[in-house]
Amino acid sequence: MIYLCAISNIRSGVCREDCMFCTQSVKWGADISRYRQKSISSIVNEAKLAKKHKAAGFCLVTSGKSLDDKTLEYVCEATKAVLKEVNISIIACNGTATKEALKELKKAGVKIYNHNLETSREYYPKICTTHSWDERFETCENIKSTGLKLCSGGIFGMGESEKDRISLLNSLKELNPEGIPLNFFIENERLPLKATHTKKMALEIIKEFRKHFADSIIMLAGGREVVFKDSWIEGIKAGADSIVIGDYLTTKGEKALNDLEILKKEGIQIANEC
Repeated sequence: MIYLCAISNIRSGVCREDCMFCTQSVKWGADISRYRQKSISSIVNEAKLAKKHKAAGFCLVTSGKSLDDKTLEYVCEATKAVLKEVNISIIACNGTATKEALKELKKAGVKIYNHNLETSREYYPKICTTHSWDERFETCENIKSTGLKLCSGGIFGMGESEKDRISLLNSLKELNPEGIPLNFFIENERLPLKATHTKKMALEIIKEFRKHFADSIIMLAGGREVVFKDSWIEGIKAGADSIVIGDYLTTKGEKALNDLEILKKEGIQIANEC
């Protein structure tokens, strides 16, 4: 069984944080599309297409540090509009968030909140200085406390050590997220980091996370095409049971129909809900 998820970048490239892995930070000046609000009608149409491509989850992502009042209102409006027309699980990914804001999202129909720890607590200050790892962890605790499902993982191949990867895994154990996205760093000429991942490393990470999180959904997320090329199904066989279909936030992904064809060929059943 595999879970498919699609992403909608509903606010792009307007973040003032300095995360060295992220093209959406204005600090790095990456050549990406930047806008403050995608139209609600466009979001609904993307959700319809995601459902057509058998996605069980649809993630509404906003660039920026936190879920402030204006963002909350916008995401709630988009959630209600999608759910009115599409039977799909809404995932929100809107940065650090208070319990009160998360409760409002839940009332609007959001089922899952995604907030990645990104890397170990020890390595984090080397890749971001404008907010702390502890803020991220606290948001994950807030998510759990409100009854939303937690989706939290990290990015690999940013120069972190094996010790850092183990530290991240242990921190996630404390949170026990229902979903764990495993992202592999995608280079950009304007970003200060260079990718340090290999396919062998990626497979080892997937196996290790599956061993420790038997009941969580392990997602092959951003960068699977970079690290695996055409052999991403190896990641599924190693223990992952979810992928992002279509495009990512600021980079192109594999065509959804190609992914569906591979899954059909492999005889892997697609989940209807997450």
